Amino acid sequence: MLTLTENAQFAIRSLAESIDDPADAGVRIATTQGNDGDGPQLELAIVPAPAPGDQVVDEGGARVFLDSAAALMLDAETLDAQVDTAAQEVNFFVS
Repeated sequence: MLTLTENAQFAIRSLAESIDDPADAGVRIATTQGNDGDGPQLELAIVPAPAPGDQVVDEGGARVFLDSAAALMLDAETLDAQVDTAAQEVNFFVS
């Protein structure tokens, strides 16, 4: 199962606060088809709740929703984040 670093937990909680009702909000990681025959790619979005069938990872109040393909791809991985406050952006990466 996907695990979250403290940086990722903080970033996800902060992003979820932008939703009107942040109690059930989180980030959703879903697979999309890559361009020109590339394999599947991961897409991250801030959402108010998980989609039906999503696997839910909840660590330290940070919620990540994974579609079934993303859950398989990220099994036994760790999600980390780097916050750039000057650029007002968050970069997530898997290790």
